[in-house]
Amino acid sequence: MLHPSYNELLEAINKDVEPGEEPIVNSRYSIVIATAKRARQLIAGDEKLVSTNTNKPLSIAVEELAEGKVKIVSEDDKEEDEIDL
Repeated sequence: MLHPSYNELLEAINKDVEPGEEPIVNSRYSIVIATAKRARQLIAGDEKLVSTNTNKPLSIAVEELAEGKVKIVSEDDKEEDEIDL
C-alpha cells in the first residue's frame, strides 16, 4: 500500500483552498491521472523533487504531490513543474 493514504493526499493537494472555494481535486481519478503523468515524466528522465529511498516512479510521484513539490492545475493555469489535467 502506498503512503500517504488517498485521504491524506487529497488533504495535502487541497490544503491551500480557502473555505467556500472549489477544491483543486475532488476525485480519485484526478489523483491517479496526475500521479501517472508525473511517474511517466520521471521515467523519461526528469529529476525527482523529493529525497526518498525508493526508485519506483509512482511512489516518488505520490511523495512529490503529498509534499507539495508538484501541483495539479488546469491547462489555463499551468506553470513549470506543475501537472496539468
